[in-house]
Amino acid sequence: MTRARARRLAAARAGGVGAIVIALDQLTKHTIGTSIAPGTSRTVIPGVLHLVYERNTGIAFSELSGSGTLVYLPIAVALISVIAFLLARPDRPWLWLPAGMLVGGALGNLIDRVASGSVIDFIKLPDWPAFNVADSSITVGVVVLALLIEFGGRRQRADERDA
Repeated sequence: MTRARARRLAAARAGGVGAIVIALDQLTKHTIGTSIAPGTSRTVIPGVLHLVYERNTGIAFSELSGSGTLVYLPIAVALISVIAFLLARPDRPWLWLPAGMLVGGALGNLIDRVASGSVIDFIKLPDWPAFNVADSSITVGVVVLALLIEFGGRRQRADERDA
């Protein structure tokens, strides 16, 4: 497979994952936004999981909250970095999965920021800030990316030694 074709395939796979993340994120935020009043809570699993309606103007854990357009800078840097990393390594097995999760999560939250200036967070666990599907996708995407880099790198070095 040519490098250009590998890039197109990796980008298409990542794009598909990203589109699914965006769709699930927007659907769940819309559902919460129309079924729970702001500032209220619904218990799903007592003492463990609640659905809430909170608006977050910052990024993760409400960092940079209220800083306006400054919040877009780390988002842009992260998106460019993930896309560049994927396109530089299109042959890396499964790299498209966390790339799609990261880009989809970032864009899902970006859609809300552009449309309303804040993000709806609605999943609430004990002693943890509220979050949403996009946040979850970003978090899982980072973990999967770290695992692929660590273990994929080990496998590649072992393959090079054996060759």
